[in-house]
Amino acid sequence: MIVVTGATGNVGRPLVRALTDAGERVTAVSRATPAPDGVRHVPADLFRPETLKPAVDGATALFLLVPGAGAGLDIEAILEVAKAGGVRRIALLSSQAVGTRPGSDSYAPLLTIEAAIASSGLQWTVLRAAGLASNAFGWAASVRAERTVTAPFGDVGLPVLDPADIAEVAAAVLREDGHGGRTYELTGPAAMTPRAQAAAIGAALGEPIRFVELSPDAARERMLGFMPAPVVDGTLAILGTPTEAEQRVSPHVAEILGRAAGGFGDWARRNAAVFRSEEL
Repeated sequence: MIVVTGATGNVGRPLVRALTDAGERVTAVSRATPAPDGVRHVPADLFRPETLKPAVDGATALFLLVPGAGAGLDIEAILEVAKAGGVRRIALLSSQAVGTRPGSDSYAPLLTIEAAIASSGLQWTVLRAAGLASNAFGWAASVRAERTVTAPFGDVGLPVLDPADIAEVAAAVLREDGHGGRTYELTGPAAMTPRAQAAAIGAALGEPIRFVELSPDAARERMLGFMPAPVVDGTLAILGTPTEAEQRVSPHVAEILGRAAGGFGDWARRNAAVFRSEEL
């Protein structure tokens, strides 16, 4: 059995589907939201590791998606619960920035979690993901209401990643041998600016989307409404002044899946309904 934490989110839901389609028994873990039909669901809170026990009892593998970039989690307690339940293989969804900005306070909790997993005695794999295409869901309300996207750093490009590709990679490393002790960097196939992402959403909808550039200060104020300050500052640093490594396209998705990573335009077409006015 494979346990998937964060099972109802943008990565977890397609991962559950990929694993069940492959014939695996899956336990979906989330705080409250029910799992897809036919999948065992166990509500749990990673900030209370003991609540994970019913989910991992009898499990062989665990996909670990940590909330809040890992801040405040007792990773050692989580690992002890997982090992006691029978887990022998673990895949952690981490951030590309752990590697590109190892001195950043924003990503220090994830760095600690990576280190704990690497010394856990489990067969581990770390997936360091670039920024997700699904972050564009944050623009959905303004696209529906005004056909407008507002974002900072409109002409800075990054290789944003389709969450479905993370899910497929995670399914592979959880099911296949040969990935133990590996850290993979996952990116999209090409750099995309926020302005270009807005245009891709417009193309998916069949009508133009206006792009309005937001100042960094204004963006920070908005982001503080739903993200901790260190994570906001780290995110803005990547969006505004990315390193060469953060703009580089990684080969790991293609190497693991045998195909190129999906582009933002493909993601936008699949999710066009979210941005349509009739979805209000």
